[in-house]
Amino acid sequence: MLRLLAAARRPAFSRTTIRPPLCPPHGLDRYPGVRSGFAMVAPTISSDARTPGSWERVSNRPVPYDVYSKPIEQSPQDDRAYRVIRLDNGLQAMLVHDAKADKAAASLDVAVGHLYDPDDMPGLAHFCEHLLFMGTEQYPKENEYSEYLAKNNGSSNAYTGTSNTNYYFNVSTTALSGALSRFAGFFHSPLFAPSCTVRELNAVDSEHKKNHQSDMWRIFQVNKHLSKEGHPWRKFGSGNKDSLSQVGKDLKAKELLQNGNGNANGNGNGMAKSADGSLAPTPADSRAASPAPSVSSANSELEGDGGIVGRETRRRLVEWWSKEYCASRMRLCVVGKESLEELGDMVASLFSPIPNRGQEPLHMINDHPFGPNEMGTLVSVQTIMSFHALEVSFPLPHLPPLWRHKPASFLAHFLGHEGPGSLHSYLKQKGWVTGLSAGPQNLARGFAMFKVTLYMTPQGFEQYETLILSVFKYISMLRSSSFPAWYQRERSLISATRFRFAEKRRPDDYAVWVSEHMSWPVPRERIISAPQLVEEWDATGEGEREMRAILDTLTVERSRTVLMAKADEYTRVRGAALQWEKEPWYGTPFRVERLSEEFVRKASAPNDLKELFLPGPNEFIPTNLNVDKKEVEQPSKRPFLTRETALSSLWHKKDDQFWVPKAQVIMDIRSPVPNSSARAFVMTRLFADLVTDSLTEFAYDADLAGLSYSIGGHSLGLYMTLSGYNDKLHVLAKDVLERAKTLKVNAERLEVMKDQAKREYENFFLGQAYRLSDYYARYLLTEREWTMSELLEEVTTVTSEELQTHIANVLSKINIQMLVVGNMYKDEASKLAQMAEDILQATPIPANEVVERSLVLPYGSNFIWETPVPNKDEPNSSLTYYMNMGDSTNPRLRAPAALLSHILSEPAFNVLRTREQLGYIVAASQWNLSGGSQTGVRVVVQSERAPAFLEQRVEAFLRSMDEKLQTMSAEEFQEHKVALQKRWREAPKNLGEEVSRYWSHIEHGYLDFHRRNNDADLLEKVTKDEIITLFRSSVDPSSTQRSKISVHVKSQKPRPAKISVAAMEAFAKKVAERGYSVDEQAWKDALTAEGDAPLEKFASYWRDALLAQASTISPQVAQGLTTDVPALLKQYPAADAGQEAVIEDATFVQEPKAFRASLKASERPHPLVDWGDLPTSKF
Repeated sequence: MLRLLAAARRPAFSRTTIRPPLCPPHGLDRYPGVRSGFAMVAPTISSDARTPGSWERVSNRPVPYDVYSKPIEQSPQDDRAYRVIRLDNGLQAMLVHDAKADKAAASLDVAVGHLYDPDDMPGLAHFCEHLLFMGTEQYPKENEYSEYLAKNNGSSNAYTGTSNTNYYFNVSTTALSGALSRFAGFFHSPLFAPSCTVRELNAVDSEHKKNHQSDMWRIFQVNKHLSKEGHPWRKFGSGNKDSLSQVGKDLKAKELLQNGNGNANGNGNGMAKSADGSLAPTPADSRAASPAPSVSSANSELEGDGGIVGRETRRRLVEWWSKEYCASRMRLCVVGKESLEELGDMVASLFSPIPNRGQEPLHMINDHPFGPNEMGTLVSVQTIMSFHALEVSFPLPHLPPLWRHKPASFLAHFLGHEGPGSLHSYLKQKGWVTGLSAGPQNLARGFAMFKVTLYMTPQGFEQYETLILSVFKYISMLRSSSFPAWYQRERSLISATRFRFAEKRRPDDYAVWVSEHMSWPVPRERIISAPQLVEEWDATGEGEREMRAILDTLTVERSRTVLMAKADEYTRVRGAALQWEKEPWYGTPFRVERLSEEFVRKASAPNDLKELFLPGPNEFIPTNLNVDKKEVEQPSKRPFLTRETALSSLWHKKDDQFWVPKAQVIMDIRSPVPNSSARAFVMTRLFADLVTDSLTEFAYDADLAGLSYSIGGHSLGLYMTLSGYNDKLHVLAKDVLERAKTLKVNAERLEVMKDQAKREYENFFLGQAYRLSDYYARYLLTEREWTMSELLEEVTTVTSEELQTHIANVLSKINIQMLVVGNMYKDEASKLAQMAEDILQATPIPANEVVERSLVLPYGSNFIWETPVPNKDEPNSSLTYYMNMGDSTNPRLRAPAALLSHILSEPAFNVLRTREQLGYIVAASQWNLSGGSQTGVRVVVQSERAPAFLEQRVEAFLRSMDEKLQTMSAEEFQEHKVALQKRWREAPKNLGEEVSRYWSHIEHGYLDFHRRNNDADLLEKVTKDEIITLFRSSVDPSSTQRSKISVHVKSQKPRPAKISVAAMEAFAKKVAERGYSVDEQAWKDALTAEGDAPLEKFASYWRDALLAQASTISPQVAQGLTTDVPALLKQYPAADAGQEAVIEDATFVQEPKAFRASLKASERPHPLVDWGDLPTSKF
């Protein structure tokens, strides 16, 4: 995947903000959702790599290496051991020994990203990230790595950044050595398998097309496009098939490409010798064919390697990799259970073969992409989704060298503040903004940006110039202010507390974070601490001088403002006469204007807004951080029911394993009113939004200090969470509950919340196609659910009086399900529950009155629901294909169902995405339906191909799995069982994971807290015959018992007509029979490199070829050949010819509501275990 930059991390958006993602998160390679969230791109030069006396030689190991001698600074809470080593080839590695680990991980960060692409081949670094995984000399099978990880409870991913590319995986601790062996080969002996060239070009192209209608990618590229001419920042980092193939096409047209036999456009293998000799043909065992190939499946080496053009692209890739992937540019982090010595030996043995190619270890780009022509401008950009935003950006130098005091983040603390006197508070009171964020952003190794982003209301958009001026007025106020040292001391205290009590996270997440930050210019002993800690200002004044130096650069003359809205909003506010340009890669309309002298004068004037002032001290900084640590032999696997009244049930667990002064609280306030209708559901959402909106100023300091909350509507009522330091958690809880109980609806704020909700509902239809198909599949199988269209119909007409009545009704009759986990004793948790009851003062209802249930497909059913993609410019369609297996409360079904889903997952990806190239987003996984009582397997594919065709390919894959299951060895079957057992037996890494595990059982009402361990034990008894029986009854398309439904979300954008390879071969034969001279190799190179060809391209090639021989053959002969084409298209149809595939024996859903009404609801949930924590309940 391509990774773009992260949004500024602190301060965060206002909680009420609709957040059009202007800066994409990590994203993912296999399927969205695996990794998400923001992280700064922050690698830079290591300052002390050769500090005298810092390194000691370890010569008594199998492969000698250097060890950094100073101990690594870490939190007292962190029980892991660390060591930094340096191999003789220059690679540095952080070894992390975790004695308690049940999952190992590794991340290798290469200090080369897409800014280092050749100028004539945009996207090459990204393409390298894709093709690199296609086998190594030691492990030539192309899916060996992913298959090994899948069998050992692992997974992998990678991303290409601006200045780095990061590869990472996680795996069971016992399999770390084998995973590292496979992983290391990618960096010293990859095959870059020729037969995979077209596949991975298609994957890169599909990834780009997936993002083509995404505003975050479009706006990001506009910003890059409007950089200094010739600057690397202008590059198109994602790449697509055209950008990666154009050089080869141009050379081919000039007859400058040489095949393996030395002849231009000849019959050789097209392979030039690379620096590493890694252009060997793909091993045969890495090229398994797809099951039941479609009519267009490409099985030839010619089609796989892309012909002469594809071979040139691959040659350039290997040439680039052989130069840029240098050991001294690599930073590795390995997390494992082995000792530091064992980890060191593993790393030294496996990664020493990576060559040091003599490249600059951490190349800097010190020239900023903003020059005089780029600054002092207003850029207007048209968006796809409905939102209004403006972003004011200022160029900054490389920031990691300022790691001690982090001056840019100091300024972000003020500009992004949401408390009284803040820019956010002022603009919100005017009704102009719904959210604001501010902070530094490292763009690449060498330069950065400071950004202030405002999310505006429609009224705010009308006043956009005033909002921009307000930003500069606040900056002027900062410039004229004095900053007492306690501001920095407060930041230092908060960061130190956060660092001291940081909880563990997923090992691969942590390994990625460490490897990214290993290139910061900090002493090696501070790799972990320096990025996280903020030092106080000292007597030298250095810290404040750094801050003032940055503040002085935040001027209107050095700024660029980007204004974002839909086209019709520009027309409404600025008129229809605006002239627009188009960004070349995404086609995004934009215009650039220089700021007028009058505007610059106003923006440079002193602040005259009395509403703006600096924030006061943060009263939410915790003062009591005591943890009563009582060691236990084994942490408890469940919470305990410690309090039960007619109104509430309290589940509690005192922390017995993480030992941090934190707690997490969930209050599920259940009522039949919030989800009684689509209108009620909308009003419940507006209620929660208004509570959050009204608490912004009060709660912002709490959030800064590490104590946060959320409140929202859901299908069972209101859902409220609190998490963070427990010292003042009760203060925040009291205020949130009181605000919810006493809220008086403000008509003006209600209009803002309604507009936000309306835009969110509208924008849902403009999102990724796979999200639509998944959503509709859930809708069809949930008892009480509303479509976005139904919600959209209601939101605009809600009145303040109606909402006020609704709030009273929601809170009048309720039942509270509550969970408290962490550093709180039972009596403290009970006081919280009592406080909630006292504040809400509601009439109790039975706990089981409001439950969530799914709809159950009948046996022997095969349903399809078709609906168009609402965005007419979206090229992708999507298929969500679900097979219900049955009652998940039955462990004898549940455990085998999970195992079967696990077995299907990796082959589905390998076949449907890697081999058949159906699309970038492909996944097969277990799906639990609403209420948790039904389970099954869901396959999702997003593709430019029609959903009916996708369904045929999914069913072909499923049919092929019968043989795979039958022939699966006992050893492989056991590997799958062990992998799943290890996953279920994994301990939670932090309080959040622990709470999530408990809450699902409380929320659904089954209270089956030991399910994971019980199912892991039960899996021992599951046989292969059971899995085959389950597959044949519930998954195999030929089953008469199967319960299946699929949702086809079909693109409205016409697909270019295509002609199959078979049809082209038949046409070429006819051409030769009519007396023409046919260059067999030439037409195949021109048309079949990627399998089926666009009909227009086919016609153009043969038109030119036949015209070249017009002097010897009558034009009537050519005309006759033309009339033969329609018959050939019909006789040999292309898989992607735009024709609808015919799906037999399926029942098409005509009316979703009627269909849902015809289905039986699942059984009402009930406790599966009586824990006996309290005397028999009277309630």
